[in-house]
Amino acid sequence: MNDLTEFFESGPYSWDRAKKSARLLAKLGELTEWHLEHCEPYRRILDHLGVDVAAINRYEDIPFLPVPVFKTMELRSITSESVFKTLTSSGTTGQAVSRIYLDRETASMQQKTLVKIVSSFTSASRLPMLIIDSPSVIKDRKMFSARGAGILGFSMFGVDRTYALNDEMKINVAAIEQFLERHSNERILLFGFTFMIWQFFYKELLKLSGSKERFDFSKGVLIHGGGWKKLANEAVSPAEFKDRLELVCGLTDIHDYYGMVEQTGAIYMQCECGHLHASNFSDVLIRRGSDFSLCGSGERGIVQVVSVLPYSYPGHSLLTQDEGTVLGEDDCPCGRKGKYFVIHGRLKNAEVRGCSDTFERK
Repeated sequence: MNDLTEFFESGPYSWDRAKKSARLLAKLGELTEWHLEHCEPYRRILDHLGVDVAAINRYEDIPFLPVPVFKTMELRSITSESVFKTLTSSGTTGQAVSRIYLDRETASMQQKTLVKIVSSFTSASRLPMLIIDSPSVIKDRKMFSARGAGILGFSMFGVDRTYALNDEMKINVAAIEQFLERHSNERILLFGFTFMIWQFFYKELLKLSGSKERFDFSKGVLIHGGGWKKLANEAVSPAEFKDRLELVCGLTDIHDYYGMVEQTGAIYMQCECGHLHASNFSDVLIRRGSDFSLCGSGERGIVQVVSVLPYSYPGHSLLTQDEGTVLGEDDCPCGRKGKYFVIHGRLKNAEVRGCSDTFERK
């Protein structure tokens, strides 16, 4: 049983380095032992590496798995009968995808953690929600793509959930107008994936900006993630993304987040200062590509993520295909404890994937 009571009883960004390190070491150590005992492929990997788990006294030394391994191996620490839901990573047509096996307990912990983190940025109460996507993305409730899982997960924060796009990925002007009329004096929540917001929402709003259909989202809070690689190809920076949305529809409260289907729930939200933050439930480590040693603060390297949530599969310590830099710890001007960092993008020659990549225009 993955008991996370202490984590849920504390604010998601309330632990300083000393307190958080001790709790992560204990919990990640328990998860490592659990997966060694219950996941044969994981045990073989660690045996091959010659890892002495009992000798580990820092969570930074717990072995990591490269994220692509979930595309080539079936890694689960539960019986097939206990699988409640299977998540698949995003990927373009023809690419292999990761398969993440969840039991009810792990899925519940992921959901509770997402609520804990995101509600600290929005509000304790649910808000009227505009989803910048099409309703067709939610299909098989037992087999979700990263895009569908993201929408379903964030839907918990909304009421009167309305899709801004139709099944042909065209902006649904009538649905948006009616949504804004129903909630004209309320704070609203918008959610979507970065590239799709730009391509199918912002560009269409820009066309409407000189007409009577101009929309006012000045009372909205937008949470978005994924797809920066495609925007980089269009020479759109995060700052320009925010500025353009404010100009076209009045949005100013905008938060990016970093996350992946291999560690659903423990996402890294962007604060008011523009920094991504690691919550109590997770941490980010930066490693040098030459020997995988830990980078110092301010040094650019490969992003490793750890999370206390993966119980049904050995995903508690993963090496990603992204580059990042830790900017500091416990001293962000926003007041949140923990590490804060920036993601620079995909590693050179790493396959391009992201939640927005699951959509391809026909």
